[in-house]
Amino acid sequence: MAETQALATRRPRGTPRRLLLAAARDLFARQDYRSTTTRELAEHAGVREHLLFRTFGSKAALFREALVVPFVELVDAFAAAWPAIVPETAVEEDVGRGFLGALYDLFVENRGLVLTLSVADSLSDEELAEAGIRDIERALALIGQIGSEGILLKGMHSNHHELAARSTVAMVAGMATFGTTLFGGRPPSRDDIVEELTQMTLRGFLHRDHGDDQ
Repeated sequence: MAETQALATRRPRGTPRRLLLAAARDLFARQDYRSTTTRELAEHAGVREHLLFRTFGSKAALFREALVVPFVELVDAFAAAWPAIVPETAVEEDVGRGFLGALYDLFVENRGLVLTLSVADSLSDEELAEAGIRDIERALALIGQIGSEGILLKGMHSNHHELAARSTVAMVAGMATFGTTLFGGRPPSRDDIVEELTQMTLRGFLHRDHGDDQ
């Protein structure tokens, strides 16, 4: 009888994994990586701690799967689509909005990634590798490469192509992470923020449309 009840209440296959990923995204967004324990993650997910190790192997591996993998996949997808963009016909605003909007949404959903990157210097080389921070570094280098190619395709000049690309990522991350604090009780809409990020990236901080001159 007891065995039957246990089978009846057993969670569907894959549920612990899903719950742990959601817990990681939530907890790492509110407290730093090192101070978050595997026990806290398991309790927040509503599963036993041993399931975390059985499913992911370590806290660092869970962090990588929950927060780093989505970022790397987004960058890889954009890099894969980049060669198909035809400079003569592509609308740069559309390309910018698409990538920056997706990047903004990703950082909003995974604020813990930004918080952990801000304290990455305190992590050991082993933690940096296992948690996927090295993967982030490679993805940022890829963004820098794409940024350099984009600048050249538009016939523009910059002595620091990669710095410009990385600065754009930092700007997007900051807006996504600290937006509520920056804007107080009346933050702009998501679309307005993405549009501003797009125009600042393509035109600079002093960009103006005709309506602003009135």
